[in-house]
Parts: sequence; C-alpha cells; structure tokens
Amino acid sequence: MEQQHKFPKILWLACAVAALGGFLFGFDMAVVSGILPLVTKQFSLSALQQGWFVSSALVGCIVGVAMSGELGDRYGRRRVLILAAVLFLVSALGCGLLPTFSSIIVARILGGVGVGIASSMVPLYISEIAPARIRGRLVTYYQLAVTFGILVAYLSNAFLVQGAPSMVGRLSGWGGLWLHEEVWRGMFIVGTLPALVFLLGLLGIPESPRWLLQKGQTAAGMALLNRFVGEAEAAADLKSRGQGQRLAAYRDLFSPRLRKALLLGLLLPFFSQFCGINAIIYYGPSILNTTGVSLSGSLQSQIVFGVANLVFTLIAVWKVDKLGRRPLYLIGTAAAALSLMVVGGCLYGENTPGMLLLFSVIIFLASFAFSIGPLKFVVAAEIFPSNIRGRAMALSIMVMWVADTVIGQLTPLLLDRIGAAVTFWFFALWCILAFITVYRLLPETKGRSLADIERQWSEK
Repeated sequence: MEQQHKFPKILWLACAVAALGGFLFGFDMAVVSGILPLVTKQFSLSALQQGWFVSSALVGCIVGVAMSGELGDRYGRRRVLILAAVLFLVSALGCGLLPTFSSIIVARILGGVGVGIASSMVPLYISEIAPARIRGRLVTYYQLAVTFGILVAYLSNAFLVQGAPSMVGRLSGWGGLWLHEEVWRGMFIVGTLPALVFLLGLLGIPESPRWLLQKGQTAAGMALLNRFVGEAEAAADLKSRGQGQRLAAYRDLFSPRLRKALLLGLLLPFFSQFCGINAIIYYGPSILNTTGVSLSGSLQSQIVFGVANLVFTLIAVWKVDKLGRRPLYLIGTAAAALSLMVVGGCLYGENTPGMLLLFSVIIFLASFAFSIGPLKFVVAAEIFPSNIRGRAMALSIMVMWVADTVIGQLTPLLLDRIGAAVTFWFFALWCILAFITVYRLLPETKGRSLADIERQWSEK
C-alpha cells in the first residue's frame, strides 16, 4: 500500500474537503427517517403530504444534477461545489427556523438541489485531481463519506431524542425549541455544522487542474497538476490530451466511439438502485422483525445497517486500486445476487431461522458496499472524455436519482402484490444482469491516467 506521505498534503486536503459533500449527501437523505414521524404529528400531515415532505428533496436532487453538468463544464467544479455548500447551509437553517410547512418544503427542495450537485461534482472533482494509481481509492472515499453521513444522521437523531434533553436540562429560546419542543428542527440544525465546514474548506482548495487545462489555461493547469499527481504523470497527461478542445454537447455522447461508455455510465447507476438496496435499508428492519430477529426499534435497526454499510465500504477503499474495478464489481454482484436469492428463500419458506435471514442481509449489504455502491461513481468519473466529463457525469447520476424514484414507488407495490420473497428474487435478477453487463462491457481502468483511458475509447 502506498504511504500517505508520498502524496502531497494538498491532495489529501482537497479530497477530504470534497468528500464532505458526500457526507452532507448521506446526512441529508437519512436524517428525514427520524424527522418524518415528528413533523407528521406537529403539522397533522396527510399521507400525501408526508410523501411530498420526503420526495421534495428528491425533486431538488433531480434539478441539481440536471444543472450540475452544464455549470461544472462552463464555470468549474469548485465554483459549483461552493454553490452546493451554500444550498446545504441555507436548507439546514431554513428547516430549523422557518415556521410553516410550505416554507420548510422550499428549504428541503433547495437542500435537494445541493445534494444533486454534490452527487455529480464531488466524485468528478476528486477523479480529476487524483494520481492514477490511487484514483479509485480516492473517489471511493466519497461513497465512504456518504455512508458515514447516513450513520451520523441516525446517531444524531437518536441522541437528540433520547440523550440530549436529559443531559442539558430545560432550555429556553432556540435551544429549547431544538432540544425539547420541536426536536425535529434540531435534527436539521445539526447539518449546519458540516455544511459550514464544507463551505469554508472549499474556499481554501484549488480548482480542478484538468478543468483548467480543458479551458486552455495551460500554465495554471499544469502547475496544479504537477502538485497533485507529480511531474511525470502531469507531463504524460499534457502530451496525450488536446488543449482547449471545444466544449462538447450532450449529442456527442451518442457518437459511435462513446456509445459503450455511455451505456456503462447509464446502466451502472441504474443497477445500483434496482439491486434492492433501498428495500433492505427501508424495509429490512420490519422484515427481520416478522421473522423473530430481535432488533429493538427501527432506529436501532437502522444504526445496525448503517454501521454494516460503512464498515464494508472500507473494503472498496482498500482493494479498488489493487484488485481493480472489474474483479471487485463481479465479485460483489455475484455475492449480492446469491444473498438476495437466499433472502427470498428464507422469506418463502416457513419457520426459517431468523439468523440465516439476518446473515444473508448482512452479506448483501457487504456486497453492495464494496462494489455496486461506490464503483458506479469511480467508473463514471473515469470513462468519459475531458471535454464532456461534467455533462456525462451529471447524466449518469441523473439516472441514479430517477431509478431511485422509480424503485421507491415500486418496492411497496411489489411487496404487496407478489410478496417479499419474489420481490427479493426480482432484485437478484438485476444483480445478475449487472454482472453480465460488467463482464461484457467494462474494461479495467486501475492505474491508468484519465487521458490514457480517453485515448482507449477514441481508438475503439
């Protein structure tokens, strides 16, 4: 393993700051799980209003990712990330301070726009500053930050509900509102701290050097690239790329040389949602409880799944630049398919041991966390040419959000109409299709420069 001191401090600092966007992404999406029951009670929400409270952020995500590619290619990755940080901060403050349900929805939408921008721009920025030999690991830190944000949201929700009121005593003013009277507002306010750190951190890191090169700013771009990846890789990168290329349009993605890359860029995020991860995260606790697995309360169940997701993402961080993208993805999809088949079999049979079901669920979470989850970001950030990388990444992540919306609506219907067992077999089928797709289409990209990968697609 490469020692950290071999790479410049600015690289680790920039990656750490950018990864905070992933943390905020995970936190914003997960914090609502503890907030929804409290908001429903306070505002007497109907089922339709509850759905709108949750999905309003998703609407913002789709808007954010749709605009991120155009903005990122035109104005730079860093500036667009600063916009996302401001939106995160405004959203957290708005949800914690605004009085009416309608105004809180507006704040939720703004936060969703920030999430959408970050989900596209963060892995793109990291991939463009990373040395080729550790690029996979650094981009995977983004997914690790997402899972950490999810876990922190679960833990902070539990602390505010169960621990904070008794520790600090009765407060007045905003403190009393956030910790006693309307605790759900305090859950949102917690997000202002990482949002502020993210914003201040972005002001202290440079623009993507490869974006500067793409815009024809060769001197500034090469100076930064030398700092990030070293003179040898920077010189090779400069030699193999065309400077000041025209900014490509979306239609260029459908050119013959990029069709295979586009297909991968669309299918991998699609598979990441249709593999069944949301069914496990959202419905796993209730399914386990029906089989006699004792997990006291949905909040504790979420923490268990959150810890498992975080721990097994570390495997991807550890192995993505050693084993490579293809082997890790193939192993993960095969294990995910097998574990989902076992989950379906456990639910189909009667008197099935609950621990077998729990073990199968954990295996699935592990398989997703080290392959299907993070590698969609790694691959999408690598396989597209520099002059359309921002737009292509945005389109790829857009598919993820649309598929997320579809599967969120489809899962309860499947569970109701065909039963839990067949539903998980349905998800296993998509894992098998993901395995076949990667086996046939995905070239190995570990240790190769972005310019070298781009040249490979052009030659094909």
